[in-house]
Amino acid sequence: MNGDVLLTCPDLGLPLVHRGKVREMFDLGDRLLMVATDRLSAFDVVFPTGIPGKGRVLTELSVLWFRATESIVPNHVVTTSVAGLGLRPEHEALLAGRSVVVRRARRIDVECVVRGYLAGSGWKEYRQTGAVCGVKLPAGLSLNARLPEPIFTPALKNDVGHDENVTLDEVARRFGQETAFRLRDLSLALYRFAAERAERAGILLADTKLEFGWDGDRLILIDEAFTPDSSRYWPVERYRVGEPIDSLDKQPIRDWAEASGWNKEPPAPPLPPDRVAETAARYRSVLERLRPVLS
Repeated sequence: MNGDVLLTCPDLGLPLVHRGKVREMFDLGDRLLMVATDRLSAFDVVFPTGIPGKGRVLTELSVLWFRATESIVPNHVVTTSVAGLGLRPEHEALLAGRSVVVRRARRIDVECVVRGYLAGSGWKEYRQTGAVCGVKLPAGLSLNARLPEPIFTPALKNDVGHDENVTLDEVARRFGQETAFRLRDLSLALYRFAAERAERAGILLADTKLEFGWDGDRLILIDEAFTPDSSRYWPVERYRVGEPIDSLDKQPIRDWAEASGWNKEPPAPPLPPDRVAETAARYRSVLERLRPVLS
């Protein structure tokens, strides 16, 4: 395994608050240390093989987007430095570039999904109902068609298994109308900003998911922002309406898994080296394209 791959964190001498599919959260008192590992999940299952450099790509890209969008909504980032946390030198070196100290926030359990194009599960739902999460769309749209306007299609978060797509009305019923409308409006504003910046870099932001939390009575952006793990990125030169598009993310892994005969239940099988290398290259390419328009 490549020496840059961090599948699980070592014992940092800090209490582990949460272990997600990709990130691990450690207790710093009034703050948290968020570490992006190189783990990869597909079909809600974590694979035993990591993607070299993935955690560092996710961290740098998120931080660039957090900084670029601060005028739209504040976020949870305090610092990207791990100095002064009492870590051993070897742990500081291991975590550098893949860790962020963040504010504690009360997470709102809604995946704030924004779609600018008709793809993925949105396309499947549209074919069945003519709508996505209760948002009625024009008839006759094709796969990957650009929507007249970006739409907010939330989902209730589920840390085990699939998130549940719901309507804006259901979000309002659970979390209050004012919160639901703020989540929608902020998500759409962030998507429009990010889509415009990405297009400057030759990338189409087909859809994305965002997370928000409460810092006191202040709504802030948390978790990650516009990474290939949370966003569907298409190179402009590959964009086609009506046929599948090879996106700049873990699509090589999804394709291999679909063809492998694996039943999509744990445990996941080891990944072939060529698919690992191709996926790592795609993650790097997104960062390399976007860095100039975000720095």
